[in-house]
Amino acid sequence: MSQQKSALEKLMDERKSVRKYEPGVTIPRETIEHILQQATSAPSSSNLQPWRFLVIDDQEQKKELRIAGFNQEQIETSSAIIAVIGDIEMYKNAKQINDLNVELGYMPREIADMMISNSEASYSNFSDAERSNIAHLDSGLISMQIVLLAKDMGYDTVIMGGFDKVAFAKKYELPANEVPMILIAIGKAAMPARNSSRLPFEQIIRFSS
Repeated sequence: MSQQKSALEKLMDERKSVRKYEPGVTIPRETIEHILQQATSAPSSSNLQPWRFLVIDDQEQKKELRIAGFNQEQIETSSAIIAVIGDIEMYKNAKQINDLNVELGYMPREIADMMISNSEASYSNFSDAERSNIAHLDSGLISMQIVLLAKDMGYDTVIMGGFDKVAFAKKYELPANEVPMILIAIGKAAMPARNSSRLPFEQIIRFSS
């Protein structure tokens, strides 16, 4: 029996990866700030929220960034590029985050102190590569929220993992603890995105016995 789709399911269906954008379309910075602020409801490992954002909406900078982005057209023609950056020293914010949880009444002091102690002890012992993997996962989670929120506001997006991350970090003088993870182009589609097939559902799901 067919079931009527919810608003969220329809939004998920409508979101496509768009690579052709209408040049010259400006998205107000307040709108991008709203999208990013709402997206921070995404989950993250130990609630350490390692994501940081660099928004590039200057046309000349986007043109320059296209080189580091392996000449992907959408970097230059989209309204803005949202760079999702991972803080691999995310555990250093454990106290700030959990003190605020206590202040807001979300958890008792003793639980917050335990969370702070556990996060600082465990994450500080991880290698940079291990913490980078965690930040990559969390960046993926928030990026999905960003593109869905953007679509809900009438904007199109595409997520890009393929770019010269070393050149990007150098150009924008990122500190050693901030690692570029993902670029998200946002703007107005100049032409409809292609649909894409999915593997048969029975091929990708199984239940444990």
